[in-house]
Amino acid sequence: MMSAKMRVFSVGPEGGFTEYRQVPFEADHAESDLEQWLESNPDGILEAGELLIIGRQVPTERGKSIDLLGVDQRGNVVVVELKRGRTPREVIAQALEYAAFAARLDAAALEDIHREYSQDHLEMDLAYSHGEYFGLEARTVAFNKDQRIVIVGQQMPQEIRQVARFLGDKGILVTCVEFTFFQDPGVGRLLSQEIVVGAEHARPQQAARPRVTRAEFLESCDDNGKAVYTRIFDLADRQTINGPQTVRWGPKGFTMGVDVDGTRVIFCYAYSPGSAYKQTLYTALLDKRGFRKMQAPEAVEQLHEEAKRTGLFAPAGRELKCLIDRAFTDAEMDSLVTWCESVAQAIREHAGPGGPPPG
Repeated sequence: MMSAKMRVFSVGPEGGFTEYRQVPFEADHAESDLEQWLESNPDGILEAGELLIIGRQVPTERGKSIDLLGVDQRGNVVVVELKRGRTPREVIAQALEYAAFAARLDAAALEDIHREYSQDHLEMDLAYSHGEYFGLEARTVAFNKDQRIVIVGQQMPQEIRQVARFLGDKGILVTCVEFTFFQDPGVGRLLSQEIVVGAEHARPQQAARPRVTRAEFLESCDDNGKAVYTRIFDLADRQTINGPQTVRWGPKGFTMGVDVDGTRVIFCYAYSPGSAYKQTLYTALLDKRGFRKMQAPEAVEQLHEEAKRTGLFAPAGRELKCLIDRAFTDAEMDSLVTWCESVAQAIREHAGPGGPPPG
């Protein structure tokens, strides 16, 4: 914890010091200011990893509101609550009440909260937002298997820390974040924050699920899937997509991409029948690890339209999906492989001389 005697200075161009003085945050700010700052800068809230905010002032059935609601990379729901000068007993009771409410949120309820928050009722579902935000190759996260609590305040009393550690020992992860606000005689402001209780009481993490092999993947597919995916693997084996690591495997499927100067640009995701997405091929034109990083909007739009013209792809949020639920003709498989080659060529062109570098 930062000492009250700590002094913080800015250093001027000629080496002169200007002292920042520690001031009560509430002197010139409302609690909503801190809430907005945390909402805009969520990456420092958790001990490790990013946090996707999906709701602010989320109403509960008791007429109260959760300050911020988020989802971590594993799909766990995170309740972020500001201390607001209440007693430790009130803070803990409120946080547990909100966590109990969050534990009862099913997939549809989380989807509604996310859509209302993002003001996007048509295009981007939670699974897509989560996969894009965290850069996940396989979007098979099960949401809300667990919950965690984050309490944020200028001072974190020992009573709260003690209860947070006790709850952590019992498997309920509570993170306590303490912040200090500084201001100089001009307009400069500093906000420091420190996690004073957190990851040391996290539950043991489950081992990563093993990645499927090509043989296992094809064995899981029906005859329709085997025919289509075999053609795609033939394309990858010929290395016409530039590089030996074109296909990379996950627990339920694979991604295809182009390796450009050590950076991988993904252009599609593929899933087996046993996954949540069934036997499907998804485009990754707008994914932040996909074509979007090439900064070529005109090329993305053209390839998007080319995919639709094959008659094999249907809208899926901002991307497209090709559901392999029937036997494809040779001509249809040719058009699918040709489209893959077109995307790979476009990636090479836009990463070449004069083109934007990969992100």
